Amino acid sequence: MVLAGTLLLAVGIALMAGVGLPRAGSVAPVALPSPSATATAVASPLSTAEASPSAGPIPDGYRIRLPRLRIDLPIAEGDIERDVVVQKTPENFAFHFPGTAIPGTVGNSYIYAHARTGMFLDLWKARLGDEVTITTPAGAELKFVVTEVHPKVPPADTSWLQPSPDERLTLQTSTGPNRDDPRFVVIAAPA
Repeated sequence: MVLAGTLLLAVGIALMAGVGLPRAGSVAPVALPSPSATATAVASPLSTAEASPSAGPIPDGYRIRLPRLRIDLPIAEGDIERDVVVQKTPENFAFHFPGTAIPGTVGNSYIYAHARTGMFLDLWKARLGDEVTITTPAGAELKFVVTEVHPKVPPADTSWLQPSPDERLTLQTSTGPNRDDPRFVVIAAPA
C-alpha cells in the first residue's frame, strides 16, 4: 500500500511537471497511474502522459455504444482512489479516466469498464472496423471506428493513457480477475 501510494505520487508529480510516461504496452494501472488514472484490476486504466490541464471531469449524459458487440453503457467520471487503489470500480457504467480528453475533443479519451456481461466483456471480440458511438448530453452522436486491438497489455504499462495530438478513444478492460492479469485495449479513431 505504501509502495502503491509512493508510485502514484511520483507519477502525479511527473505528470504535473509535464513529463510523460514512456509508452510501453498496458492499459491498466496496476502499477498505479497518475492523478488522471482510474481503473481496477478488473478494469484498471493507465496513466496520462500529458493530461490536458483543461480536461475536466466528463459531464453527466455521455454514453458509449459498440453495436456489433452489444455494448451500451452510460459513461461516468472515474475515481483513482476508488478504482485503482481500493479496486472497487462500480458496475453498469463505463468510466472516463480523469485528466484524459473528453470524447469529441482533440486528445486521448480513455474509457474503461469491467469485463462482465453487459459491460466491456464483449470488447474481447472487437475487430478492426467496428463502430463505436459516443452520445453527448446534447444528443449528438460522435462516430469512431476501431483501428487497433491489443489483447495482452501488461498491467504495469500506463502508456496508453498518454495524451495524443489527434482525437481518439482508448477503451480498456481486464482479461482476468487478478491485478496481474493483462489488460485488453482497443483504439478507435473518428469515422
